[in-house]
Amino acid sequence: MENEKPSVLMVHNYYRIPGGEDTVVANERKLLEENGHRVVFYHKSNSEIEGFRLLKKLAFPFMTIFNGKTYREVKAIIKRERIDIVHVHNTLSLISPSVYYAARKCRIPVVQTIHNFRMLCPGAAFYREGKICTDCVEKGLVCAVWHACYRGSRAQTLACVIGAACHRMTGIYGKLNYICLTGFNKEMLLQHRQIKCDRVFVKPNFVSLAQRPVPWDKRREQFVFAGRLDSLKGIEIVLGAWKMMGEAAPLLVICGIGPREEWCRRYIAENKLKNIEMRGGVPNGEVLRLLGESRGMILASQWYEGFPMSLAEAYSVGTPVIGSDIGNVGDIIKKYGMGIVFKHDSSRDLAEKVMQQDLFRGYEGNVRNAVSDARLNYELLMEIYDKAGEFV
Repeated sequence: MENEKPSVLMVHNYYRIPGGEDTVVANERKLLEENGHRVVFYHKSNSEIEGFRLLKKLAFPFMTIFNGKTYREVKAIIKRERIDIVHVHNTLSLISPSVYYAARKCRIPVVQTIHNFRMLCPGAAFYREGKICTDCVEKGLVCAVWHACYRGSRAQTLACVIGAACHRMTGIYGKLNYICLTGFNKEMLLQHRQIKCDRVFVKPNFVSLAQRPVPWDKRREQFVFAGRLDSLKGIEIVLGAWKMMGEAAPLLVICGIGPREEWCRRYIAENKLKNIEMRGGVPNGEVLRLLGESRGMILASQWYEGFPMSLAEAYSVGTPVIGSDIGNVGDIIKKYGMGIVFKHDSSRDLAEKVMQQDLFRGYEGNVRNAVSDARLNYELLMEIYDKAGEFV
């Protein structure tokens, strides 16, 4: 970069339901600003779609492929604010990949953080019908249309596939730079034929250190599930485990909302599970407080995941994790040694691990710095920005 402190245009499209990506964006924006960078934040929210008039709704599938308004606005911002680098987190649905073309037109490098597997899988998760699926990589994106992988709709999935095909034909994906959150994610991304290894970097998520860890003997006899309530996150597996444990189960505090929320409430009521509390959407600070006073966190992901912010947040307050044994969750727990894994699709195995919670004694605090070193994370980000600047 020519400037000592490059100015950054950070781009993010919020989903209707808040998630870990939003926390990553807020953390990185704050990190850059605290280190003297000028950050311009360009964002949209998919909640805006609900207010669209009929004509705009009809045009919406085309907007997800290329949004001309985004293209014009991003070009104007880059020129007006003298942006040095564009850092993109999410483009679905309103921003669209048009942001890439706007930056390229202005000869500004683009860094795209990979939070999921959408560039290879329209469903974004390599997950279908309750199991891992990589058909789109092995057999082509048309598999996703056949199985209606995006929101259970073949029409919407077809729109995703057409968009991906169009952008592959332009070669735009090969002109971007990528941040993967783990080495596992990098290996998966490199299955995309256009993406070259020298443009893909690994930088994990981080969180700021919160309060000092609560000593084990002062913690509550409870576990926390913090995340979207859907099958991908394994909420059915978790509730099945608590049903098996019966009255012997510790308290489970569920923080989150999602498509399986009503199912969860019915399941809890029908099975008379009195040791479960559903808190709904809980502010991040309150989640950290709950994690800090609990015996552990349950992370029952049924897909490969990126680098779950809930896991990093649990570690930052010295709280161990019982996590599924697939993809990044299992790898991260094994790497840092703070927690145990269970067979990802087995409520029985999860129940057995929860009942072995005394194995966690003495873990608190021993990996806090691994996920909370903001200075190291900033240095990694600057190295990535510098390398990205070489590819303009």
